[in-house]
Amino acid sequence: MKILLNLFLFSFLTSGCTKQAPMINEPVTDQTINPSNGTGNFTYLALGDSYTIGESVKQAESFPYQLQNLLKAKGSNVANPKIIATTGWTTDELQAAIKKEKLTQTYSFVTLLIGVNNQYRGYPISTYKKEFAELLQTAIAFAGGDKTKVFVVSIPDWGATPFGKNSGRNPETIAAEIDSFNAANQEITLAAGVSYTNITSASRNASTNPALVAGDGLHPSGKMYGQWADALLTKVTAVLK
Repeated sequence: MKILLNLFLFSFLTSGCTKQAPMINEPVTDQTINPSNGTGNFTYLALGDSYTIGESVKQAESFPYQLQNLLKAKGSNVANPKIIATTGWTTDELQAAIKKEKLTQTYSFVTLLIGVNNQYRGYPISTYKKEFAELLQTAIAFAGGDKTKVFVVSIPDWGATPFGKNSGRNPETIAAEIDSFNAANQEITLAAGVSYTNITSASRNASTNPALVAGDGLHPSGKMYGQWADALLTKVTAVLK
């Protein structure tokens, strides 16, 4: 049973890694095409992976939708977010998906959270740096070239979750690797003059607070996503005024 559970949860993090059939009842979670059917004065583009689509929670509990609702409560009428994200994506897969979308419009603001699957699969950090830097420039372009309207979110530590603790990997090693990837994306982000929001330390509270983990034992709960939205709220509000 433990082996089956690990295989099942592994599929949540790595579904973008292969074109083979889904593993063990893996849910089909592909929100690459997510038109904004909720109108508003401001538009929002969210780029990422499972942490952006809100794997294993309701759409309304994902951090982009919670951020949208918080902004509305503050008087900023934001349309439903356009989301380009799928569980398991690495930086190169996000790049390919963006090209496939062939978006021509710009957005009032953009969020970018990507890299956990690069770390999980053991991809070189040098490759991550290159592709993350390219994605950051793409995000700035989608914000009409205005870097103040782009918001990078750090990678959370999946090693603090029940799945991480039972994955057979050393949680301390996972944490160290996540920190290395975040050091890279933070350096690139700040050098570009873009806002950086660090949610990693808070994500580690999942180690002692089960309420911060979704039912799959791996992804954040709506409560944790709400914390991320809160952390972004003031920053985004400032650029929408």
